[in-house]
Amino acid sequence: MDRQRLSSIAHTHHPIAAPVSGVNLNRLLRRAGREPAARILDLGCGEAAWALQALAHYPDGVADGLDLSPYALERAAAAAAERGLADRLTLHERDAREYPADGGYDLVLCIGSTHAFGGFGKTLDAAGRHLNADGVLMVGEGFWAVPPTRAALDALDATPADYTALAGLVEVAANAGWVPVYAHVSEAAEWDEYEWSWTGSLTGWALDNPGHPDAAAVLAIARNHRNGWLGGYRGVLGFVTLVLRRA
Repeated sequence: MDRQRLSSIAHTHHPIAAPVSGVNLNRLLRRAGREPAARILDLGCGEAAWALQALAHYPDGVADGLDLSPYALERAAAAAAERGLADRLTLHERDAREYPADGGYDLVLCIGSTHAFGGFGKTLDAAGRHLNADGVLMVGEGFWAVPPTRAALDALDATPADYTALAGLVEVAANAGWVPVYAHVSEAAEWDEYEWSWTGSLTGWALDNPGHPDAAAVLAIARNHRNGWLGGYRGVLGFVTLVLRRA
């Protein structure tokens, strides 16, 4: 089973695809303070949960969502139709790095997708090119909540340099000309909801499809991920969503 299809199954019961609750997503959108007719871009949108909620929050706005997964985009299109937002959301199956920058967006989202641009700092530069002069950039990124343990590094297949502390992220943003006007650090309950939903969706799919040739492999992926989280990076890796404006 390819990774795109696997990711789509995994996020069936947590379409936000980040350890952020709906309540806190709405709080972040309020803090972004965009006008009702905001123009929105979601880089690595997945099932477009953030873009759709932004459209609900900004009732005259329009949004573009970019992702490489056709499965996620199919679910995004279905969700948009179900919420009556299909005419305001345009989905693009393409590499976010190649999307032309016209500098005309009021709000750019990149939640948990900074790897697509080569890291947090490069994401700030690339995503910022899409924004107008007064635009807001909302970036969701991991950070070390405590110094990483060997178990956490092994579970994440990471090195200590792959993430920084929260203060380090803010410093990187400041050095790139951005200042945070708000931020939300995901709480333990949000992480637990996200991880249990992720592994539970995979496990449930495998148990419901015992004859599928990928069922055993999907069960193993869910088990290994769950073990790596519970025995490795739980409480070590944090997640922050930064609301940034140009300094």
